[in-house]
Amino acid sequence: MVGIFGVGGIGKTTFAKDIYNRISDQFVGRCFLSNIKERSKRQSLIELQKILLSEILGKKLDIYDADRGVNVIRERLRSKRVLLVLDDVDELDQLKKLAGDRTWFGLGTRIIVTTRDQQLLKYFEVDDSKYELKLWDDNEALRLFSLHAFKKDEPLDEYVELSKQVIEYAQGLPLALTVLGSDLKDQSKHQWERALDKYKSIPHRDIQSVLQISYDGLEDKEKEMFIDIAFFFNGESLAEIKKIFESCDFFPDYGIDKLIKKCLITIEGEYVWMHDLLQDMGREIVRLESPLEPGERSRLWFHKDIRGVLEESMGTNKVAGMIIEMPKGEDAISLNSEAFSQMKRLRVLIVRNASFTSGPNYLSNELRVLDWFEYPLQSLPPNFHGKKLIIFRMSGHSLIKELSFIKYSIKFKDMTIMHFHDCDFLTKVPDLSSVPNLRDLDVERDVQ
Repeated sequence: MVGIFGVGGIGKTTFAKDIYNRISDQFVGRCFLSNIKERSKRQSLIELQKILLSEILGKKLDIYDADRGVNVIRERLRSKRVLLVLDDVDELDQLKKLAGDRTWFGLGTRIIVTTRDQQLLKYFEVDDSKYELKLWDDNEALRLFSLHAFKKDEPLDEYVELSKQVIEYAQGLPLALTVLGSDLKDQSKHQWERALDKYKSIPHRDIQSVLQISYDGLEDKEKEMFIDIAFFFNGESLAEIKKIFESCDFFPDYGIDKLIKKCLITIEGEYVWMHDLLQDMGREIVRLESPLEPGERSRLWFHKDIRGVLEESMGTNKVAGMIIEMPKGEDAISLNSEAFSQMKRLRVLIVRNASFTSGPNYLSNELRVLDWFEYPLQSLPPNFHGKKLIIFRMSGHSLIKELSFIKYSIKFKDMTIMHFHDCDFLTKVPDLSSVPNLRDLDVERDVQ
């Protein structure tokens, strides 16, 4: 086993991918399980075990329990020489459930783990095979910056001094070098000088503030897409994200391409990913919209802010999206029944890990995404018609009993995804002929 550790943005994933691509054809099975930290926020370890087995074995297996998943991995892979990369691990349980012991795999297996926390690597006693990636020196930094700014490994003659000044503000961090180089590509010397003036105004050369200058150069709708991805859609399907952005008139074909070219997002397979340093930057941009009044911000995600807004009914028309993920063991949210009534522009509502003492009596008809774990009522509010919904998910033993808002007289032309997982009281799905573009209907119930 090899452990690769270092600060965020240092290039751990890129380094691991390079190794993987060079040697993967030497193994009978291979899997690069990327972005485990981010995936774990929306997928269980069971789902990650399924992905691991599917990629190595080439077929899907049914697993309903993480401990059973451990046994399946051990039984199916103990005679196979595999290459496994576990990227961005941040909890010990992830390692224990995905590659808990070297004896699970055949002789010659290689396991690579990337993490910011080298303490996690001690579990596997990989002291002799730990590699710390460190900040780049000036020569390395100038080369990487030049590859993105000029598509060559050194600056153009007239930009040499300007380039050396710019890389000082990246502090040897590959992510920052990549973003700054992509942002300045094809810009005039005058534009470079203006950018340098902005960098110089940043106190203590705060790296997030340096990265934000690339964000500041976006058009308004491109900024909306960047922020939405940072809050709600990191790791989600590109096709789904485009559909949502199209319905909001954000022109995603052009805007997402711009975000890619500026290296603010990446596309891996069919999914959109954003580095967590950039994600944190997006959250900070929104926090500064109203530092003292969370209900005046455009998006909400921090659990203490959300509890205050929902219990005291402090939300406003400015709130466009909310993702609710409460820490384990938190008390139920004493939802004020009027909590959502002022959020007329709310278009994304995701509840992943929270319980409520009561349910809402109003939800915005601007919602494009309604994804609620353990919905606390038998029906949606009477005002809600959901004509603009694209993704509608209920899960986790929700109390939902009827979907009376889905009527033949109303066309849900945008809705493409409808999932009901463990909705024990939902015994009937209505006539879906009014949902002509539905392509993913998933109804599951826990047989246990």
